[in-house]
Amino acid sequence: MSDADLVERSKYDMSFKYFLGLRPEDDVIHSSTLTKFRKLRLADENILDLLIEKTVAIAIEKGIIKEKRIIVDATHTKARYNQKSAYQALGDHAKLLRKTVYRYVSPEEKNAIPKKRENGILEDQLDYCKELIAHIEKDEGTASIHAVQEKPISSRK
Repeated sequence: MSDADLVERSKYDMSFKYFLGLRPEDDVIHSSTLTKFRKLRLADENILDLLIEKTVAIAIEKGIIKEKRIIVDATHTKARYNQKSAYQALGDHAKLLRKTVYRYVSPEEKNAIPKKRENGILEDQLDYCKELIAHIEKDEGTASIHAVQEKPISSRK
């Protein structure tokens, strides 16, 4: 939920107001306050993890959480901790593109596709991606397949 959505829902959802310790007629903060708080007060990246950990511990202690498994939206954690290098990102995009092309070409055409390189050198990975794209663009039939055209774009995260 975005900061703006959270604040908007807090205006009308009594369960949110109750959780925040507000009376039904109380005003809620402006959504920019949450952003400002996060930037100024949560400068230490580990503090957010500590807050989540402590919140879960309190919920378990109070009997609010009874399950042994907990699902947490880790969107921001993943973005912060699982960043891929440029080499890895290029390799992932090339792999998705190759897999898509493989679905539409003959075994002989698969063998003609440039082989991937896994030496960890960014320049080599970039050269490989250029070769792969050039190879696909040479074959108008493959290059005109919608799924092939869209794969590099739809795989962006």
